[in-house]
Amino acid sequence: MDPTSSSSSSSSSALRWKILRQALLRRSDSQSQAETNRISRKATQGFNLIPCHVVDSSPQSDKSREACLCYTFPITGSPKLYLTQRVDNCSDLNDFEISNRYNIDNTGLVCQWPSEEVLAYFCMSQADRFRGKRVIELGSGYGLAGLVIAAVTEASEVVISDGNPQVVNYIKRNIESNSMAFGGTSVKAMELHWNQHELPELTNTFDIIVASDCTFFKEFHKHLARTIKMLLKAKEPSEALFFSPKRGDSLDKFLKEIEDIGLHYNLTENYDAQIWKRHETLVKGDDAWPNYDKNHCYPLLIQVTNHI
Repeated sequence: MDPTSSSSSSSSSALRWKILRQALLRRSDSQSQAETNRISRKATQGFNLIPCHVVDSSPQSDKSREACLCYTFPITGSPKLYLTQRVDNCSDLNDFEISNRYNIDNTGLVCQWPSEEVLAYFCMSQADRFRGKRVIELGSGYGLAGLVIAAVTEASEVVISDGNPQVVNYIKRNIESNSMAFGGTSVKAMELHWNQHELPELTNTFDIIVASDCTFFKEFHKHLARTIKMLLKAKEPSEALFFSPKRGDSLDKFLKEIEDIGLHYNLTENYDAQIWKRHETLVKGDDAWPNYDKNHCYPLLIQVTNHI
């Protein structure tokens, strides 16, 4: 093994712990910020596919951790969506205590991740795919993709789910804030844990499952694969659409679980002209995402089905 490679890996691991410490202590010194920027895989503007801007950021003490963002879709006549979410780097110890209590990760509370934006844009561009369908989003975070599906595709029902009860509270608030945008689509939030063995009201009832960045943590792979199989309609055409970067071998290991449980998948790298164009620009170098790396940042499309 290359000793410099080992040292770099160790250094990156140490720096990631510093990022966590920075979030908890709200450090703002230039040294810690430089360290964060050197290894962070999160972009300030992500893929910049759906324009958004802050419309409200209250200075009041009880609201200082939140901001309301307005998303504007590049489709004539489409409604704007307003999402309340945490301000970046505002995690505290209580957030991690809840994560430990429910055996969940805390990523949905941290920020709006770039893969979620890609999923939302893809769903918006493929509206006919969802029309009249029953849809559930897994590990949704603040619910951007699910809300987009509800607002622009004429799906019959959209369930926006996450395993973190704090995140689900944000989803409920965001559904209420945008209720006038959904037309005849039924929209609801749900706290859903992938290790639940029985979901009698949901089993084999969904036409489409969507998710982004849900394959990173390998310890959740088996439960996630089982949940997909349990939720998809078994006797009618149905599919799960996942957007996930490769991130080392994490995606490959998840796909192995998909095969082991009897599901089938198709992997696509270039699935949308606009997303691919933005990806190629970032690969060549762009100050908007200085540490962009295909393996860690570009989400592949995984289509999972019950049938070949």
